[in-house]
Amino acid sequence: MKNIHEVIVVEGKYDKNTVAQVVSGTIIETSGFGVFSDKKKITLLRKLAEKRGLIILTDSDKAGFFIRGRLIGMLGAEKVKHAYIPDMSGRERRKSSASKEGKLGVEGMKPDIIIKALERAGATIVDEPTHSGDASRITKADMFAVGLSGIDGSARKRAELLNRLDLPERLSANALLDVLNVLFTRDEFLAL
Repeated sequence: MKNIHEVIVVEGKYDKNTVAQVVSGTIIETSGFGVFSDKKKITLLRKLAEKRGLIILTDSDKAGFFIRGRLIGMLGAEKVKHAYIPDMSGRERRKSSASKEGKLGVEGMKPDIIIKALERAGATIVDEPTHSGDASRITKADMFAVGLSGIDGSARKRAELLNRLDLPERLSANALLDVLNVLFTRDEFLAL
C-alpha cells in the first residue's frame, strides 16, 4: 500500500472507500456538488491544502470536471495537484445501470490505475505509513483521554471542537482524527 503525503479529494463515499483500499493517507469527500454550499468544508480544504497540499481525484465525466474546476476556483491552484483516471466505458458493480455518460468513475477503477493516476499527478509517496506509531501523532487513545470518543457526551464534545475549529459538523470521529493529524501535532492538539 502506498502512503500518500497530500490529502486526496474525491467526490463521494464509494470513491473514498475504493481509494482507501489502495493508498494510506487522508482522503476527504466533497459529497458531490454539496461541497459548494458547505463553507466549512471549503475552509477545511483550504487548511489542508496549506498544510499538506491536495490531490483532486474526480471522475472523468462532466460532473467530475465541473467539481474539479470549481474547487480550483475556490481554493487556488498553487497547492493543488490533479490526478486523472482514464475514460473507460462501463458501470460500477453496485449500480444497476451505467452513469449518464456511460463511464466508470473512481470507484470502478482497478487499484493499479488509481496508483498510476496519483503517481502521474506527482503524489508524494512517503516511506512511513501515515498511521504509524509516531509519538507526535494524535491517536484514538488521545481522543478518548480528552473525552472526544468512547464516553457519554463525546459526540457533544466533538461537535464543540468542530465548531471551534470551524470544521464541518458531520466529520466522524475517525475523519476528525485524520484531519487533526494533518492540522496539528500531538502536543498542539493536547494544548487545545
